[in-house]
Amino acid sequence: MTKNSNFKKRKSINNNHYFLGYMNQKYVYFTIGTWFLFMILAIINAGIRNEIYKPVVGDLRAHQISTIIFIVLILLVTYLIFWFYKIELSDKDALIIGSIWLTLTICFEFLAGHYAFGNSWDKLLADYNILKGRIWSLVLITTFSAPFVSNRFL
Repeated sequence: MTKNSNFKKRKSINNNHYFLGYMNQKYVYFTIGTWFLFMILAIINAGIRNEIYKPVVGDLRAHQISTIIFIVLILLVTYLIFWFYKIELSDKDALIIGSIWLTLTICFEFLAGHYAFGNSWDKLLADYNILKGRIWSLVLITTFSAPFVSNRFL
């Protein structure tokens, strides 16, 4: 039995290699590329929230609406990419990809949110206060679980 025999063989993206055993370059591109797509969608979603929802419904409701929209986008985009490229992962690989996405998202939010967009640390941390209706943490849960959930549905 080989070291990587417990991993499912992948379709389309890596032909006869294993993700964790060899860190196939196409999977690295897939993982990082999909996350960059999420960040582009997040920035667009935030712009739409600030220009359209926020003036009408206020900051908290606008935040909640855009959070739900972004959760749907993450799940939909992940599912469509897995379906289109015929990606099949082991549960472990799916959770590792989700962990990478989660780590990148948190780093982006705090580093870019503070240094590039000028938000205070208090404002950034306030988005995690679910007791005040801030549901951003649901995006992080979705980001982590989307590869696993999409993989299970395919």
